[in-house]
Order: sequence, then structure tokens, then C-alpha cells
Amino acid sequence: MRDLRYLRDPAVLLIDQLKEVYIDGDLETVDTTLYLPKLLRRDFIVGLSPSGSGPDPDQSLYLSYGCRGELNYNEYCNPEIDELIDRQSIAAANPDQRKPLIWEIERKLAEDGARPIIFYDRRATCWQPRVQGFTIMVNSIFNGARMEDVWLDR
Repeated sequence: MRDLRYLRDPAVLLIDQLKEVYIDGDLETVDTTLYLPKLLRRDFIVGLSPSGSGPDPDQSLYLSYGCRGELNYNEYCNPEIDELIDRQSIAAANPDQRKPLIWEIERKLAEDGARPIIFYDRRATCWQPRVQGFTIMVNSIFNGARMEDVWLDR
């Protein structure tokens, strides 16, 4: 785990949760410059990778869970999941078709133990009172970067 507080705190929570099922763990903090090479070598037993998905899961599904995903560090590969990811991407314009596919993907990933989600992070977003029209994303750690409705009240 990179030695940054916002990354270290979730790792401490994971170790505590593992102790509840009688699995002892040690936290190894790694300098940021050594983190990615260690990750790419798969030099870990259990790795916690706090990552955001943004407002749309399409990109993170391909990157983190697809057989050839660039961020699929544990090398999880299930052709059935790949097919479901493709189907939900095609159905992106129709939320009624897409939502059940996303839930099916999440269920199968959880059943496979692919990369369990242990918490949802929501970091603080701050701005000045004169900033008007800004909407905080409720399902993402990102602000959405949509500023066309934002204005300053001076």
C-alpha cells in the first residue's frame, strides 16, 4: 500500500475485517516510486487498490475486470464476465436494460471473489460560497468536471 493516509486508512480497515474471520495481516507501506513496479510484478499476497469508477462503470469494468484489462492486477479472467461487460456497454443508452446487467456483473464478481469492494469512499469537496450551480456527484469520488452550469455570485 502506498504510504498515503487516504490509502493507508482503508488498508487498516481491511486488516481489521480480516481479523474478524481469523486471518492475520500486516500492513506493508511502500514508497510511491516503488508501488507500481511491485504491483506489476504481482509482488503481494493481498492488495488493496482504492480506485474510483466515476459516474459510469463502463470504463472501470473493462480496465479492472476484463480479461485483458490494464488495471486487472490479479489477472482475473472470466469470458462470461467479458461478455456481460460488452452487453452492458451496448445497452448504455437504455438504463432499464443496462441496470440488471450491471447488477449481474457485480454479483458474479462477488461470487468469484474477483476483487471484492469493501467500502465506498467519498472524499470532501470544498468551494467558496460565491460558487453557484455546482452539483456534487453522489456516486463517485470525482466531481464530474461538468462546469457549464457553474457561475460566480459576486
